[in-house]
Amino acid sequence: MLNIALFGPPGAGKGTQSEFLTKKYNLFYISTGELLRKELAAGTKLGIQAKNIIAEGGLVSDEIIVQIIEKTIKSNSDANGFLFDGFPRTYIQAYILDGLMIKLNSNLDCLISIEVPEEESVRRLLQRGKTSGRTDDNETVIRNRLKEYKEKTLPVLEYYKERGLFYAVNGMQSIEKVTENIEKIINEILNKKLLNIVMFGHPGSGRGSLGKALAEKYDLEFVATGEMLDEEIKQNTEIGKQIKHLYENGQLVPDEIVIPLIEKKLQNSKNVRGFIFKGFPRTLVQSYILDGLLKKYDSYIAKIFDIKVDTLELIRRLDKRGKTDAAMPYDSSTEKIVKRLQEHEDKTIPVIEKYKETHDVTEIDGMPPFEEVLKNISEEIENSFKNLK
Repeated sequence: MLNIALFGPPGAGKGTQSEFLTKKYNLFYISTGELLRKELAAGTKLGIQAKNIIAEGGLVSDEIIVQIIEKTIKSNSDANGFLFDGFPRTYIQAYILDGLMIKLNSNLDCLISIEVPEEESVRRLLQRGKTSGRTDDNETVIRNRLKEYKEKTLPVLEYYKERGLFYAVNGMQSIEKVTENIEKIINEILNKKLLNIVMFGHPGSGRGSLGKALAEKYDLEFVATGEMLDEEIKQNTEIGKQIKHLYENGQLVPDEIVIPLIEKKLQNSKNVRGFIFKGFPRTLVQSYILDGLLKKYDSYIAKIFDIKVDTLELIRRLDKRGKTDAAMPYDSSTEKIVKRLQEHEDKTIPVIEKYKETHDVTEIDGMPPFEEVLKNISEEIENSFKNLK
């Protein structure tokens, strides 16, 4: 996900650049003014509250604004990210946005400010006033708007400068050059972001093979709890003996064993583009743990896939695997296979449902041949993260 705040004084050309950014990076455009007008027109509960405040000559509170923004973000989870135009407008709203992003398991990646001198802004707006017919495009109103922008915005810009998220672009250049500069900034940010993918699906859905292929294709670190645990079994460690006993009874390995192994894997992975998780998280508790682990790296889950395969086909695949060297202990009988599939239903399906509330969970048909499924997942990834192509 890519989240950008676009700033600039009136007349800086934010509208033109916003249009470019939303199309280029599949971002959803968020302008508090537009969102508020939609709520008023629709007569929603929040719209009615705002209407009453405006009717009394007051300003719409941050409490209402943030609820509208949160609702908009949750309603557009299929977007690759969000472009905030003119928000946050105050120092307090900057904190509000941070809190909102944390709640939504995301963060603001940068604030891009299109810098234009005051006299140039005045000149552009007066020129626009000749054709726009807008009564507010006169010099007195324009200078008041610029004064208000400067007074309110300066603390916000300083806030993001201190956090290393502020980027300035010279707005005196041609439109094409401004666009080029902005694109360069965003591509640099995208190249630094970790691409973290979680693969869901019942045992036998092909998560492991697909995860390895995707990791190789996109230079990701493949994190498979199953393989880590198998290694402990092969080395016949004390932990390995515990794991083997749990496997043979079709049970999940407890977090006290799994988490230290994953954390070690993340710590030892240097200069990787991201991680692809298979077999983790399997429970609601583990989903919170994974968020915490990634937070250490100032990162988060970028994409989630749920591979769907018919139950009878899963049983057939697992039974067939049970006759090979790749067999898992629970592949040894139909009874154990069914028990393992039921455990996935009971513990992992609620995790997927939880992620659907805050992430774009993409369902993939796992019934076609492997290469076709891999192609479909790859297209989904590249459509969401265009810098991978």
